[in-house]
Parts: sequence; C-alpha cells; structure tokens
Amino acid sequence: MFDRLREDVRTARETDPAAKSTAEVLLYAGLHAVWVYRLAHWLWTRDHHFTARLLSQTTRFLTGVEIHPGAELGRRVFVDHGMGVVIGETAEVGD
Repeated sequence: MFDRLREDVRTARETDPAAKSTAEVLLYAGLHAVWVYRLAHWLWTRDHHFTARLLSQTTRFLTGVEIHPGAELGRRVFVDHGMGVVIGETAEVGD
C-alpha cells in the first residue's frame, strides 16, 4: 500500500508542471482525495460500506473532490484542481 502512495506522489510530481517540490505535492487536496479513496475502496470491497461512505463523504467535505468508494481508479491517477470533481460508483479510471 505504501508503494502505491509513493507512486501517487511521484505521479503528481511528474504530471503537474507547477509542482515545485514533493513537500508541496503533499499539500494537494486532490492527492488527499485519492489516498482516502484508496482506503475507502479497500473497505468497500470488504463489505464495510458504511465506513467507506463515511470516509468518502468526509473527504468530499474537506477537499471538494467526491470519489465513490465503489469506483475503480487504477494506478497513476492525479486529480489537479479537483474542486467539484465527481467520480461515481460505476466509473473506471486508469489501468
């Protein structure tokens, strides 16, 4: 799992020309939303739907990015300027 988180940081760093440092990338709300999605998705696939949705809704409130825990996000997904982004349950992004 930590390898995937590091890959997410690397992807943001490589994809965003405005990224000046890894420390700056760690402050990106879109990155936070993807990280919490990965945890929520893990819970969702293990039938912990309430906890997964609670995490998802809390993240939406904090970041403005809504990613349903049942959605399928692959590797190297980067959400830049994510305010108002909605990724629904039936979405498949990446890989």
